[in-house]
Amino acid sequence: MSVELDATTYIHARPTTAHSYILPAVLGVLEGHFAGSAKRDVFDLGCGTGGAAATLAEKGYSVVGVDPSSDGIAKANVNYPGLRLKVGSAYDELSRDYGTFDAVISLEVVEHVYDPRAFTSTMYDLVKPGGIAVVSTPYHGYLKNLALAALGKMDDHFMPLKDHGHIKFWSRNTLGTLLLDAGFGSIRFEYVGRIPAFAKSMIAVAEKPL
Repeated sequence: MSVELDATTYIHARPTTAHSYILPAVLGVLEGHFAGSAKRDVFDLGCGTGGAAATLAEKGYSVVGVDPSSDGIAKANVNYPGLRLKVGSAYDELSRDYGTFDAVISLEVVEHVYDPRAFTSTMYDLVKPGGIAVVSTPYHGYLKNLALAALGKMDDHFMPLKDHGHIKFWSRNTLGTLLLDAGFGSIRFEYVGRIPAFAKSMIAVAEKPL
């Protein structure tokens, strides 16, 4: 998934391997947030080929999503014609075009973004007061990075030769600061994929003040 590079080519429209350990936690966050609510509206920022959006729709959520990849959205529209998934970018005025939502998700996207402050500003504008933003990204922490270095896995992890790969590497501190600077508060983190110190990804849940 990418919010920056519209040259991305997708092979299929199924949820990615990362979604197998990210989506259960995201669904848990959303269920807690929407508990008892009749309206369950979610915006998927960087929806790729629609795999995550389709999973949420199957769970009863009303999902709208955008991605800058025309290839990805074309696959999403073929495979999930009932979903409102369109070409769009975090650098667009999305709240003007789509309104605001009780929850905005962005899964494994922020590590691809050249201007993360513009990204979180757009996300903030999309969230209703009292709503939440749910952001997942590969986890980077001292112990995990030390283990990767000791095992000689740094190149495999950072993949510098991969086209349209990761360009930002977030820790809990830096991602938390990014969300706070955008105006969010009450930020909490969950860690998925492994035990927290060596987690594959982290999920930040940030609230927009009333």
